[in-house]
Amino acid sequence: MCVSKKLKAIQNSMPKTVTLVAVSKTKPKTAIMEAYQSGQRVFGENKVQELVEKAALLPEDINWHMIGHLQRNKVKLIAPFVSLIHGVDSLKLLKEIDKRAAQNKRVINCLLQVHIAKESTKFGFGINEITQVIKDAKQFENIRITGLMGMATFTDNDEQISIEFKSLKDIFDKVRNQDISILSIGMSGDYQIAIEQGSTMVRIGSAIFGAR
Repeated sequence: MCVSKKLKAIQNSMPKTVTLVAVSKTKPKTAIMEAYQSGQRVFGENKVQELVEKAALLPEDINWHMIGHLQRNKVKLIAPFVSLIHGVDSLKLLKEIDKRAAQNKRVINCLLQVHIAKESTKFGFGINEITQVIKDAKQFENIRITGLMGMATFTDNDEQISIEFKSLKDIFDKVRNQDISILSIGMSGDYQIAIEQGSTMVRIGSAIFGAR
């Protein structure tokens, strides 16, 4: 099945209230353009260099999301154009994003990454830290915390995935307000579980573009 057909099938399987981020990492410009010509405008990349290169070559009305782990020394490269940074996992990173956003006379939208998985290798704030981090982030004038993001444990156990997503939805419900309205959970293998648990944004790559 081609990219556009897979994309349409996924879009048709989702509520209109959920934003689809098409994860185009490692995929060529031709595949991205096929999705673009089918109406997709939100794309996610997890490597800064690849994101910068693609943004320079592809249509200007694409909303680029940085979905991977972001190092502070790379923020300056995406600050001029990035629409949303998903994986913010430290106040030091928020401070750097704020600084680079100010230099570009922008306000950059950010999601706080919350550690909900069993694997210790995944990044993110602890669930109990989030309320304080949101308060601390108010000192920064050029960023806006617009929601929370999380990744479930890599497992075939749907019940465990569901419990982990629910734990993040519970804290999201406590902090959600006019600005904090995005819950970014769910990828190709578990996005339907995520939507059941209240996701407002899913990050789907291989189910659209094929295996890497």
